[in-house]
Amino acid sequence: MPKNKITQLFNIQYPIIQAGMVWASGWKLASAVSNAGGLGIIGAGSMYPEILKEHIEKCKKATDKPFAVNVPLLYPDIDKIMEIIIQEKVEIVFTSAGNPKTWTKHLQENGIKVVHVVSGVKFALKSQEAGVDAVVAEGFEAGGHNGRDETTTFTLIPMVKEKIDIPLIAAGGIATGRGMLAAMVLGADAVQVGSRFVATPEASSHQNFKEMVVNAQEGDTKLTLKELAPVRLLKNKFFEDVQKLYAENPSKEQLIELLGRARAKKGMFEGDLEEGELEIGQISGLIHEIKPAAEIVKEMMKEFETAKKEVSTF
Repeated sequence: MPKNKITQLFNIQYPIIQAGMVWASGWKLASAVSNAGGLGIIGAGSMYPEILKEHIEKCKKATDKPFAVNVPLLYPDIDKIMEIIIQEKVEIVFTSAGNPKTWTKHLQENGIKVVHVVSGVKFALKSQEAGVDAVVAEGFEAGGHNGRDETTTFTLIPMVKEKIDIPLIAAGGIATGRGMLAAMVLGADAVQVGSRFVATPEASSHQNFKEMVVNAQEGDTKLTLKELAPVRLLKNKFFEDVQKLYAENPSKEQLIELLGRARAKKGMFEGDLEEGELEIGQISGLIHEIKPAAEIVKEMMKEFETAKKEVSTF
């Protein structure tokens, strides 16, 4: 595949980026995706600073290819996290959930490329103004924390493309080579894939959760908890408890109390399918088996090339 803006920017073979997902994206998954020609990402959102340091060091030993770290900017230990990233000479950082202006310049001064994740045109423009190297525009189909406006990927990508000049990565509802081609036809330079990489042996999430993802059908996920931070969840007992509470017109405090602490860890990492928060995208209805990350990258590229040929005959 010829080089494009993103493969050149990150010095990778394929324009496939594995999303930095909490409780799923440790060094094993990141190094496997990078070794397969994509860009692997360590998700720092669920890691204490010293744990992140360990994952970066292990990832360096497992791959000689570029990899990135995803950092939610609302993170409590953000200064320590950024210090470790700079010390360890991580080449690429994806930031999310916060103001890109805060850290972009500092990271770039230390030779790090910065990408910010956005859910709308307004935030994409703010990110471009902040000087980021690229943006990820993530549609409402995506798993985990999501945009309040419910703009779908198919609508969002061309709208963002129209307004920005920097490279654009599409995310949300992409798990196949055909999905990748569709996103790139709409103006994306690459795709970020989350849910598909959860169902891999290398993902650090619990086997129970992986199996629930594989068994998910269309309609089994829903965006909820908008008053706190919108999040797309698989429907389970915890999700039903949230719905019951909504029927009582709850206060924000009541929702916070129900959510409690470490609910996502309980579900995705510890495998409690009843009481845990199970974050996954709508595309889970198209994921039918757990398979190695390298195989997923290979299949996506093969399908992408086949679909491209088919389209040229239309």
